[in-house]
Amino acid sequence: MECKRTPAAQKAKQLVKYLRSERPDYNYLKSVWSHLRAELEIEVPKAEKKLPQLPTEEEIQRYYQAVWRTRNVQDMVIIKTLLYTGLRVSELVNTKLEDVDFERCQIRINGGKGGKDRIVPFPVTFKEVLAMHVMQMCTKKATYLFESTWKRKYTTRGIHKLLAKYAEAAGLEKSISPHQLRHFLLTWLKKQGIDDALIQPYSGHSSRQSLEVYSRLSIREAQAIYDQVMVKFPV
Repeated sequence: MECKRTPAAQKAKQLVKYLRSERPDYNYLKSVWSHLRAELEIEVPKAEKKLPQLPTEEEIQRYYQAVWRTRNVQDMVIIKTLLYTGLRVSELVNTKLEDVDFERCQIRINGGKGGKDRIVPFPVTFKEVLAMHVMQMCTKKATYLFESTWKRKYTTRGIHKLLAKYAEAAGLEKSISPHQLRHFLLTWLKKQGIDDALIQPYSGHSSRQSLEVYSRLSIREAQAIYDQVMVKFPV
C-alpha cells in the first residue's frame, strides 16, 4: 500500500505553528533539521569530489617552453616553484625571502591551509636559479619572494592570470591553474612509487588514519627520496 504524504507546503505550515512561539534563529532551525534527519534515519548524500583535470607531461613540457621563450626570469622562477614544491597559490604569494633555506633546499610555509606550518622541498638543481632570484629581490629590498615592479607582493588573481597567459601561448586547449600544477606534482611523485606517508608532509594533507605513521617520519627521510626522483621531473 502506497504511503500517503502530507503536501510539503501544508507540513511546513504545521511545523511553523509549533516553532513560531520559540522565535527560532537559523542555527536553531539547522539543529532541528539535523535531529529530524537522525530520527528519520535520513542520510544526506555527500557531493562527489571531482578530481582536477591534470595536464600530461607533454603538456607541462610545452607549457614551460612557452615560459622559457619569454626569458622572463621571475615568471620562470614562479612557475618552477609551483611545479617543484606543490605550494598552494595563497602560500606562494605569502612566502617571504627569509622563508627560503638554501642549506637544506627547503621553503617554510607559515600559516598554510588550516593555519598549519610546514616545510616543502625544492630540488638541488633549482637551488642556483632560486638563489639568484632571491639575491635580486634582496637588492630591491623586497620582503616577499615574489613582488611586482611596484614592490607589492603578487595577488592570487595575478598568479592565475600569469599561468593562463602561458597556457594560451603554449596552445593548450585548457588553461592551467596553480591547483593543477600542485596536483600534477603530487600525482607524479605517487607514480614514481613514493609512499603517501612521505608525500603528506609536503602536501599539507592529513588524515586521522595516517597521522600516527607521519609522525614517525622525518623530513630528512622524505626529502632524500624526493631528491632521487626529481631528477626525472619533466621540467
